Amino acid sequence: MRSQTNITIDDAALVEQCKSGDSDAMERLILRYQNRVYNAILKICANPHDAAELTQDTFVKVIENIDKFRGRSSFYTWVFRIAVNLTLNYCRRNARLGIRSLDAEKNHHDWQATTLLKQFLTNGRSPDPALVAQNKELCRLAVKALMKLDDDQRAVVVLRDIESMNYAQIADVLDIELGTLKSRLSRARCKLRDVLETMVK
Repeated sequence: MRSQTNITIDDAALVEQCKSGDSDAMERLILRYQNRVYNAILKICANPHDAAELTQDTFVKVIENIDKFRGRSSFYTWVFRIAVNLTLNYCRRNARLGIRSLDAEKNHHDWQATTLLKQFLTNGRSPDPALVAQNKELCRLAVKALMKLDDDQRAVVVLRDIESMNYAQIADVLDIELGTLKSRLSRARCKLRDVLETMVK
C-alpha cells in the first residue's frame, strides 16, 4: 500500500496533467476516488440511485472546475468538499428523505457501517457475540440510525468515523471552524449512540 504522501504527490502530478488537457490523467483520478466518494455519499443520502447520480455530478464538477483548483488543500479534500456540498444540498431539497436500507442492494455487505455500529454500542467494551454475528442486521441498524441524525451531523460522522478523515480535512471539506466541527461531532456521536442503544434493547 502506498503512503498518503505518495498519493498526494501523484494527485498533484495528475492534476497538472489534467490542466494540460490530459483526459487519461482525469480518468485515473476519477477511478482512484469514485468508490470512496460514492460510499460517503451513500452513507449521507441512503439512496443508491441518488448516490450514483450525485457521484457522477461530483466528477462532472471536478472536470469543469479542475483549472480553478489551486492546490490550497489536497485534491482528495477538494473532491470531497464538492461531493458533500452536493449531497447536503440534495438532502435539504428533500424535506423527507425516502429512507432505503443499504442492504436492499443484493449481496451488499457494508462492513464499515457494521463496524461503526459496534464501535458506538460497545464503547470500547467487548461486544455481545450474538449481536456481532448478525452482521446483516447490524448493517441495517447502522444505516437506519445514521438517518436519524440531521444532515450536518450525519456528514461529520461519515467523514470522521467511516471515511477516517482527520479534523483539519473535515473542517476544510465542510468549511467550518475546528471548534464547531468538534462540537458538532460530539453531539452527533452522543445522539447516534442513544439511537443505537434504543434500537437494540
